[in-house]
Amino acid sequence: MNCHLQRQAAWWKTGVIYQIYPRSFQDSDMDGVGDLAGIESRLDYLAGLGIDAIWLSPIYPSPMADFGYDIADYCDIAPMFGTLNDFDRLLAAVHARGLKLLLDFVPNHSSDQHPWFIESRASRDNSKRDWYIWRDPAPGGGPPNNWISDFGGSAWEWDALTGQYYLHAFLKEQPDLNWRHPELRNAMMAALRFWFDRGVDGFRIDVLWHIIKDVSLRDNPRNEEWTPDRTQRDQLLQLHSTDQPEAHEIAAQFRALADSYGDRVLIGEICLPNDRLARWYGTVEHPQVHLPVNFNLIESAWTAGSLKQLIADYEASLPTFGWPNWVLGSHDAPRIAARVGEPQARVAAMLLLTLRGTPTLYQGDEIGIGEVSIPRDRVRDPQDLLQPGLGIGRDRSRTPMPWDDSANAGFSLADPWLPLNDDWRERNVAAQARDPNSLLSLYRSLLSLRRTHAALTIGRCVLMDAAEDVLAFERQYGDERMLIALNLGDQLRPLPKEACKFDALVSTLCPSAIGLRPFEGVLAPHEGLILRLKGQH
Repeated sequence: MNCHLQRQAAWWKTGVIYQIYPRSFQDSDMDGVGDLAGIESRLDYLAGLGIDAIWLSPIYPSPMADFGYDIADYCDIAPMFGTLNDFDRLLAAVHARGLKLLLDFVPNHSSDQHPWFIESRASRDNSKRDWYIWRDPAPGGGPPNNWISDFGGSAWEWDALTGQYYLHAFLKEQPDLNWRHPELRNAMMAALRFWFDRGVDGFRIDVLWHIIKDVSLRDNPRNEEWTPDRTQRDQLLQLHSTDQPEAHEIAAQFRALADSYGDRVLIGEICLPNDRLARWYGTVEHPQVHLPVNFNLIESAWTAGSLKQLIADYEASLPTFGWPNWVLGSHDAPRIAARVGEPQARVAAMLLLTLRGTPTLYQGDEIGIGEVSIPRDRVRDPQDLLQPGLGIGRDRSRTPMPWDDSANAGFSLADPWLPLNDDWRERNVAAQARDPNSLLSLYRSLLSLRRTHAALTIGRCVLMDAAEDVLAFERQYGDERMLIALNLGDQLRPLPKEACKFDALVSTLCPSAIGLRPFEGVLAPHEGLILRLKGQH
């Protein structure tokens, strides 16, 4: 019954998305960089884990100034990752296992090596000039306005050839596209169709809230709360450079295109407060993205009170038709195990996979990769190279996946492009697969439970009163009731009084013991429990 009910819901509502950073997943050709063939060789692992969809970070041709987020061709594969034939084979293999495949789409900017930009900067009067955002210097000289790049410094780069500045919200090698130009918009829609026609199941859309700018390019106001330990960009409030009303029209066009292909999904990367984030769902009549990414768990303090409040606030902000989503980690964020510690990484896993909404799991979090030390001479991330000392480097979240205790952790026969986690000989997939009580085994148990209990996927989420350090909520669907209780502290804590009506089903401390056990009334330090209403089967 439960499985039938879940099959009736859209796959992207009941499924779990697994993000792969292709450079760091599996190398097949001994160059120290992961590739498509390597991903294909690990599909049985992913299917066995119990996820439902794979999202690949960019795999397009790129000079790699920002590791693929500077795209030189939207309709091909970077040679370091393989070929279009390799991609088609991977897609077929993914689908053969009953999984979905999502790609990263980067519409805000291209590479400065894209043929469009090469033509655009060649003269002021060529047909591609206005595909990008060019402006004369300010009346007194210098950049046209005060906007600051995400990587520090002015968001404007002087181009001596034609005597104008071009806009780049990120690196100077990533010029912003001009989405007010109809021909550019048509070309980008054609790129989406290219991949949809090949059978791709959807896209994660990078920095969607950046996609269009204030038509007058007005200065951003100063941020009076800025302190020197924050990035240069944060000196300004991004009032005119992001989240413009016209961007929602573009998102609606993306959605209309996706819907024309049937059962597809669009996930929008949008870093905004809940009330503004919710607008990216659109309306029932004019929907936008299916899932505007919710970064609350990444940004929150890790306390029961903070988490309870953010869950309530986020749920309250959603439109009635909006489906929630949750993420704990990504290629841009510090590892969850590094943020909350190894004991709480287990609690975090249970939280992610039992909240109402679609969870996204980042590669390596299922084995608890923590803080990875990157020697300064091996730093590759331009964010860290251009703004050192702020602790914003992303390399530590992008290190190669450790598969076993063989040379280079089974990732590659060559030296990996980034160092491995320091404890890779002990912390790897093979070692945790052998341990029935490992974090990997916990993830497998939780993912299996989601498949058999509709309350954990499509059920209501009801927050409960609980003891200090305890976050508790019920998931309810029909007669099925599941209680989730999470101890975020290091002391023994009582379960909510309602728990006496439930039997414990699985504990984060002993995931191998799935099955009913007598009610004991307490949570051990750093323990999470899933309980099921007595008498249910």
